[in-house]
Amino acid sequence: MSRKQITGIGPAPRTGADDSGCPILHVDMDAFYASVELLERPELKGRPVIVGSPAGRGVVLSATYEARAFGVHSAMPMSRARRLCPQATIIPPSHGKYAEVSKGVMEIFHAITPLVEPIASDEAFLDVGGARRRLGPPATVAAMIREQVFERYGITCSVGVASSKFIAKLASKQCKPDGLLVVPADEVVDFLHPLPVSALWGVGERTEQALVRLGIRTVGDLAKVPPATLQRELGQAVGGHLAALAWGRDERPVTAHVPDKSIGNEETFATDVDDPDVIKRELLRLSERVAARMRKAGHVGRTVSVKLRRADFTTISRSRTLREPTDVAQVIYATACELFEAAGLQRVRLRLVGVRMENLRPAGEATRQLSIGEKETGWREAEQAMDRAIQRFGPDAVLPASLVRGKLDEIET
Repeated sequence: MSRKQITGIGPAPRTGADDSGCPILHVDMDAFYASVELLERPELKGRPVIVGSPAGRGVVLSATYEARAFGVHSAMPMSRARRLCPQATIIPPSHGKYAEVSKGVMEIFHAITPLVEPIASDEAFLDVGGARRRLGPPATVAAMIREQVFERYGITCSVGVASSKFIAKLASKQCKPDGLLVVPADEVVDFLHPLPVSALWGVGERTEQALVRLGIRTVGDLAKVPPATLQRELGQAVGGHLAALAWGRDERPVTAHVPDKSIGNEETFATDVDDPDVIKRELLRLSERVAARMRKAGHVGRTVSVKLRRADFTTISRSRTLREPTDVAQVIYATACELFEAAGLQRVRLRLVGVRMENLRPAGEATRQLSIGEKETGWREAEQAMDRAIQRFGPDAVLPASLVRGKLDEIET
């Protein structure tokens, strides 16, 4: 496999770019899930491959660059991906393999610097300023990371090297796949201003439309607009945020060991569902998963959130903050059901539901205060016993009765 290294700026990069003021790296695996799958199916290299459910109605988890050439991208509905690229080979996901490789890649990062901020299983920010004396300048470290990942796992990654997290992430995207791009600190504006305004963090479809209506199409166009004007048109926070990014100003440090902000699970139905009993059964299944993940991570949470996506892809979210934090599935489930009922979608066809816990804190910091006359339910102890049984005997060893009935219904149909 070819190994390319790009240093410099823009479409005609030059060698020897100055990385002296560029301690921040953004490392991003190239088509991570698909690349891991191809390790066991080398005959598919160079061909369009999509990782996702072959028959289900989920979304694309990953796609090779050959598939992306047909317009396929991550998070796209699988039905649309199959239409765009009918010749693609579709591989069901193997999450265990991805987690194993991700863990190994993160170990490579941590061997270089303790300042590693993972933002997904396949990407992370690194601050390598402290590794200069031991390993060399940032571009040298970036090249070392790429070689080590490839030698150990046979997959490629792209690395952006810059003075800030924002510019490093843009740089890694610009040099994909299998590239390395250094953006010297004194050339940030030259790199940034020709880019489309959609490249800025926080510019979604609606914000982009609003900016285009103002005649703003590139980051350079945005940089010329007075911050007060942006704040008036987009709001104080968004306008100020974009005004700073347009000049490459991003003061956020690389933060190691970022705590979980939320824990959630969601499920796309095989066919649209309008039966409230089926939907509530799925809410119970998701609540069980979320609670188990929270207990494993040592978290409790106060805010329960549900996600309800209609057949027309309209998505509705509802949330409620509890009086006390919890990691008990029955509490999460009861709240999720109340939120579902309050949304008024009992007979509306849904294609996806999700449950999420937010406002997390360490379980050891939370206390449970019983009201006068209130009795302990025993649910936490019961669910902890379920955790132990599942760990020993497998995920279906212990299930709530309604989920067992649901499985029997599926078998009968």
